[in-house]
Amino acid sequence: MKTLFPPYAHPSPELPVDADTWIVQERPGPRRSAHQRLGRIDLDWGGRSLADVLADVDEWRADGVEGLFLDRAPAGSGGVGPVALTVRLAARRGLHRVVLNPGVPTHPLYRDLGVRICTFDGPWSAYQGWDGDGVRPGDGHLVHGVPSTLLTAARRLMGRRGAGFGLATDAGPYVSAVASGGAADSADS
Repeated sequence: MKTLFPPYAHPSPELPVDADTWIVQERPGPRRSAHQRLGRIDLDWGGRSLADVLADVDEWRADGVEGLFLDRAPAGSGGVGPVALTVRLAARRGLHRVVLNPGVPTHPLYRDLGVRICTFDGPWSAYQGWDGDGVRPGDGHLVHGVPSTLLTAARRLMGRRGAGFGLATDAGPYVSAVASGGAADSADS
């Protein structure tokens, strides 16, 4: 399973660099990691203007990232058009690795975009009882707030549920590694 570190979780410095580890960087700027970077673009559930989103695509391309993480993406059929335009522009700019993160299963039309889709993004408490309805093998699962003693069990559960990429971490989405004293660095990978 590929490992994707969202902006609130960071890999341990000892984690060897490999093609199966992606780091989502919050803003363009100095490279935080030798791992492959995905630039985060907040789609605000489809509420951002297409012009602003496309300006972000160009900014990330200029920064030299390997791809994009389209966060807070719409999941319904009404958002497919703008997301498709964003994906096409990214490909024209050489950014072919795109991860769409609605955090829930999407309308089937999103599958035609040829991007990876993160169909779960939430706390461990919700993931344990999640039925996975509407997901496909290979989708991404981002599970936060996992007690550190259960990280390995959470990772195994992700595998049994068919996750193709993702992360189980004890970090939370609103706590940075700096603010938590580096607790996010203990993410199981």
